[in-house]
Amino acid sequence: MTSATPSPIPPTAAQSEREFNRLSQAALAAIEATVDRWLDDDVVDIDSQRTGGLLELSLPGGSKIVINTQPPLHELWLAARAGGHHYRQEDGRWLDTRDGSEFFEALSRHATAQAGLALRFEAPAT
Repeated sequence: MTSATPSPIPPTAAQSEREFNRLSQAALAAIEATVDRWLDDDVVDIDSQRTGGLLELSLPGGSKIVINTQPPLHELWLAARAGGHHYRQEDGRWLDTRDGSEFFEALSRHATAQAGLALRFEAPAT
């Protein structure tokens, strides 16, 4: 019998520092662009604050989601009210190092739970 849980994502040695920076910065920029669009369209009031590789989202009700790049590990870290997760690039997607779930799906799920409104983030075209 096979398990429905994806296997953990192993470390990737092949990804260069330059490639990690390009992909992680594109992910942060896509999140910021989505938040800006929601503000312009009066969908939800989320404040985003970016300092280098750290992006903090302040959601209605005072909760926060923090996304942080981890260059030495080639990972994106996501901290939300429900917990923290580490993501690594694998086949063009950011996947959780423990359960294999996809970063933008998880970010959407956490943002939806914390904002009390259905919100969807999408991965940038690479």
